[in-house]
Amino acid sequence: MIGVVDERLKTTGLCLAVGYGARHDPRGQGGIAHLFEHLVMSAPMGSRRSFSERVESLGGHANATTRLEAMQFYAQVHADDADATVAELQQVLLEPTWTQDLLDSERSVVRQELAAAAADPSDTVQDAFFARLFPEHPLGRPVGGTVGELDGLTLDHLYAQHRRVLDDSPMTLVVVGPAIPASLGADVHAPGAAVASAAPPALVPLPPAPTGTDDLKPDGDFCWVCVGARAPRAGDPRGAAHTLLAKLLGSSPSSLLYRRLRTEKGLAYNFQAWSRGYAESGAWRFLAGVETANAGLLVDTVASALREVADAGPTEAGLAAARRQAEMGLLLSTESPLEYAQLIAQRTACGTVSWTLEEELARLRAVTAEDVRAAAAEVHAGLLAVVRPEAS
Repeated sequence: MIGVVDERLKTTGLCLAVGYGARHDPRGQGGIAHLFEHLVMSAPMGSRRSFSERVESLGGHANATTRLEAMQFYAQVHADDADATVAELQQVLLEPTWTQDLLDSERSVVRQELAAAAADPSDTVQDAFFARLFPEHPLGRPVGGTVGELDGLTLDHLYAQHRRVLDDSPMTLVVVGPAIPASLGADVHAPGAAVASAAPPALVPLPPAPTGTDDLKPDGDFCWVCVGARAPRAGDPRGAAHTLLAKLLGSSPSSLLYRRLRTEKGLAYNFQAWSRGYAESGAWRFLAGVETANAGLLVDTVASALREVADAGPTEAGLAAARRQAEMGLLLSTESPLEYAQLIAQRTACGTVSWTLEEELARLRAVTAEDVRAAAAEVHAGLLAVVRPEAS
């Protein structure tokens, strides 16, 4: 368990992180991690209400998320309610009481979630981008699976999956608040002080990296375009340069692409860029909404900006702004107990990797203009683009 004490706080953030995500779903059971997450948060605790309802009735907030490589179950509550909330959060994960009625109900909810995502091109374009970036690889799977896979899941599948998760997956509880809940005892460490033992992740060989920024066939009057390439894997020191490259070309008015896309060409007003590492590889992404007639021009503009940075490197002012933005993003997360707990859970890979805020800030400050130039060259060389909706 990882704890951060800040006596100025009045609330406590809790995040129970499990190193099991959509990429670990058994073949033919895509979406089981996501459905598992729903059941944990919605199941009644004996004769009492669900964990989510219990926390919300106390004036707090509770939710959960499933990503490619982990699930997070989290809550923010009044510090006086932290002890009871910790116990209940552990209970709903470790001692589930799932019924067929609950499964049917949550399956219906997830089905609606999948339908909403399928109707949102800004969502489907990212699934399509990952499927193309990592073809026939676990990193290319959609987090929610497919409706057919979802409909085939049974209670036996879910309980078997629960046993596998508890037996095989790293897990940690992160607490950020004015005090550590008494029920946790003394076995709580500061970030970076201890690393939970865990088997190294099972790596799946990557297929050759695809590329291609032409032959886009957008449909309708407005579309979403995802442009990007593979990036360094989690833990690779080069990842910090890719993070700064994303800031350099992101949605801030100080970024190079903001000036190109909005001020000079008026191509797009809703766009963002980011980089994230996974076990075998990472993904650097630029996402934008644009009129379909301008989709090709947008891709060309992104590619041109990347080529410019790859050739000449970032300006001194541009690099300083990108670095400060990345630092501020981290610092702002630490000012919310819940966001800080989630950040620690994510950065420590569910308690298995040593991490501190100071170490990450130091890595960002150590990035040079040449590091960012090299990152831009790598992304530009592997660039691919995907558009949704796409004409048939």
